[in-house]
Amino acid sequence: MNPLKLLQIKNAWDTFQANHPKFPMFVNALATEGLSENAVIDITITTPEGKQFQSNIKLTASDMELMRSLKDLSQQKK
Repeated sequence: MNPLKLLQIKNAWDTFQANHPKFPMFVNALATEGLSENAVIDITITTPEGKQFQSNIKLTASDMELMRSLKDLSQQKK
């Protein structure tokens, strides 16, 4: 992966965290106790005009393996 692109992504993430300081705490809580097989993630997006888009997924064993791999990858970069 392009190191410059990784730096751009990191800078964008830092800005996102500054704009939305509670979101990283939410993600950390999920990572430690909220995600498990058969858990349901329900997402609703509301546009400025009030239109809503909603979807949900039920986590599978393979989803959890992906989450573990991503967590391991993020810990290796520290």
